[in-house]
Amino acid sequence: MADYRLDAEPRTEFGKGSARRTRRAGRVPAVLYGHGQDVVHLSLPAREFAAALRNGGSNALLTIVLDGKDQLALTKAVQRDPIKRTHEHVDLVIVRRGEKVTVDVPVHVIGDTAPETLISIELNTVSVQVAATSIPEFIEVDVTGRGAGEGFTAAELTLPRGATLLTDESALVVNLMAAPTAEALEAELAEAEAEAGIEKEEAGTEAEETTEAAGEGEESAPAEAESSDES
Repeated sequence: MADYRLDAEPRTEFGKGSARRTRRAGRVPAVLYGHGQDVVHLSLPAREFAAALRNGGSNALLTIVLDGKDQLALTKAVQRDPIKRTHEHVDLVIVRRGEKVTVDVPVHVIGDTAPETLISIELNTVSVQVAATSIPEFIEVDVTGRGAGEGFTAAELTLPRGATLLTDESALVVNLMAAPTAEALEAELAEAEAEAGIEKEEAGTEAEETTEAAGEGEESAPAEAESSDES
């Protein structure tokens, strides 16, 4: 597993204004904690941090260099701008070489299935306990030659040496299903169109009833007025 080095800078100012200034300077506000140590407020180079996540995945092992000292860490949580998708804030947890950590590892499907077979990924990640320095970027599931009706449970996954599966072994990770025939798709489309036609007809009927009710109300108004005049 690759080890990404990031030069951190300490942060002594806090609050939204300080965080905005940090981001404008091309850095990401962050906190580093774990192993009973005091929380350290720092900032990371935004471009290098983004590259580490892009190339190493969400479980990328980071070497945080702060005040000339190296500290291994994993990304615990990342806050992103909902529109720009830039990194707003990062929580880092301290780890040590040889230490085992619990992480969620993405599942990647490879290979070609039998003809007319659909692949459904039921679990995008599986939880494992593994050495901090041996976290896999992903776990592969090879579906080569497999056909409809087959699948892979968590117990069938190939894990790195020394890793322990924490996800339920019986959990279905990848499911292979028969692709629908052209006839089945046409029948489904016809059914959907029929339902849409019925809903449209019902909506039209309701609109007519509403219009008629409104008309009846307008017709009754003068009668009430005449009755009032007579009294």
